Amino acid sequence: MADSDEVDRLVAAWRRERPDLDPEPMQVFSRLSRLARHLELARRAAFSKYGLESGAFDVLAALRRSGEPYELTPGLLLAETMVTSGTMTNRVDRLVRDGYVQRAAAVGDRRVVRVRLTESGKSVVDAAMADLLRRETELLTGLSDPQRTELADLLRALAAPFETPGG
Repeated sequence: MADSDEVDRLVAAWRRERPDLDPEPMQVFSRLSRLARHLELARRAAFSKYGLESGAFDVLAALRRSGEPYELTPGLLLAETMVTSGTMTNRVDRLVRDGYVQRAAAVGDRRVVRVRLTESGKSVVDAAMADLLRRETELLTGLSDPQRTELADLLRALAAPFETPGG
């Protein structure tokens, strides 16, 4: 068993102070919350190195994952990034201004606008992604490969009720 940590101390204090409550969920969620803070710091460091914010990276990454020609409609970008249309418009506007994406009318239906990754956008998202994965790998150094697989499986099971079908 791993050494005692701050969460163990918090849980013990709650058991002492409120024996009528079961603080066991804190064993998982307080640790997830603390790890999420470390992940957010790693993401900020990886993205800021390239002049990106997290939301901009999410848009660029969605476009990059889509494969050539690295373009999606704003509606598909909304589904990929789970933000409001106003937020997406602001993000795309900034990315257009920065030269990372361009808007283009869809072939065959000029009423449909598509957002396309530029070469500059592809370069910056590729570099930021490599940096992010390096930092995320560092966050996992305390786990063996089998432990990483087990943790990923457990987190997938925990998140499953919140996932949307097909996405």
